[in-house]
Amino acid sequence: MNQLDKTLPYDVEAVRADFPVLSQEHHPGVPLIYLDNAATSQKPLKVIEMLDDYYRRYNANVHRGIHKLSEEATAAYEQARLKLRKFIKARSRREIIFTRGTTEGINLVAQTWGRANLKPGDVVLSTQMEHHSNIVPWQMLATEKGITVRYVPVLPDGTLDMDAYAAFLRDEPVKLVAVTAVSNVLGTINPIKEMAKQAHEAGALILVDAAQAAPHLPLDVQALDVDFLVFSGHKMLGPTGSGVLYGKRELLEAMPPWMGGGDMINRVTLEGSTWNELPYKFEAGTPSIAEMIGLGYAVDYLEALGMDKVHAYERMLTEYALERLEEVPGLTLYGPSADRKGAVATFTMDGIHAHDLAQMLDAEGIAVRAGHHCAMPLHDCFGIPASARASFYLYNTVAEIDALIEGIYKAKQAFAR
Repeated sequence: MNQLDKTLPYDVEAVRADFPVLSQEHHPGVPLIYLDNAATSQKPLKVIEMLDDYYRRYNANVHRGIHKLSEEATAAYEQARLKLRKFIKARSRREIIFTRGTTEGINLVAQTWGRANLKPGDVVLSTQMEHHSNIVPWQMLATEKGITVRYVPVLPDGTLDMDAYAAFLRDEPVKLVAVTAVSNVLGTINPIKEMAKQAHEAGALILVDAAQAAPHLPLDVQALDVDFLVFSGHKMLGPTGSGVLYGKRELLEAMPPWMGGGDMINRVTLEGSTWNELPYKFEAGTPSIAEMIGLGYAVDYLEALGMDKVHAYERMLTEYALERLEEVPGLTLYGPSADRKGAVATFTMDGIHAHDLAQMLDAEGIAVRAGHHCAMPLHDCFGIPASARASFYLYNTVAEIDALIEGIYKAKQAFAR
């Protein structure tokens, strides 16, 4: 890996060999360079093989059967819950609610805790850098309950205005802070531990969108002292349709269920029903069994590498990428410096729309994301309709970043004609 070879925290080429998609051609004769990891990550062979093994060998429903297949599926499914409890250092497996992803987790909190605890005049405090999934559910609840949603501004350097955050908590009846741990556009790593401390001092709870943090950073929900934390499996080597809501047990115990159906009940009569214990109270119906088992295998892979090592390697990649991108005339980068951000480089090019740039890069085998990245308000803050985003993960290389830069120069030349 060029000048970084001697300092790599793990064998990147050995890691790349675990991901079948990375060895394919994107177009005939053009190898794939996958730089859209903030949208979804690729999957290692162990996760892919696990999915195949489940459907071939022990496909059955969980919790409800006493036959061998059901018991094996249940054991694997609940083992995944234990792996995820350990991964984020929750106190109990009962604090790990399985969901289909970050969006569902946020909506679950909004429709259960929010409906039960928020009243007209209360404030939910979000930020201008949030993904739509951490804006729209609160707007919907505001329409229903008469609450107010406020937004912490983003400073020109891509960080949150922490003075404004403190002022909101001091001056407004904030009941919940809903904030991303890492911006999916700017890459900004927010000071979640300090934000949680300030929120609690003001009498508010805090919900953290960790969709862009869980794949890349070590997480300790007890050290952070967050009340709710949500993330998606498909961004961290796991299958789509898998995710986690963490909540402090005392909060989850007090919350009403969201969806009604099988598995979330203790007893049903024609006159009424009583609810199952945690975590099953929030897991109605047949769950995403294979997907959650697969997420457990993805966690195994990440922990075998070590999240500290993953973060260190991605920091090196991001520093290099930002240095190279800053050399390109007419290119504008968004977000803070590499030491304050995740593995994301978002930019615009003078005279080239982000969609055109992404299409030209695709012709070179380079997959990046273009658009508003489900963060329209943030793009409005910077006065741009769209941006291009290259996002890196544990299997990307400096050579791929060099190819990205070469592709951008080719696009510049094509548009200069």
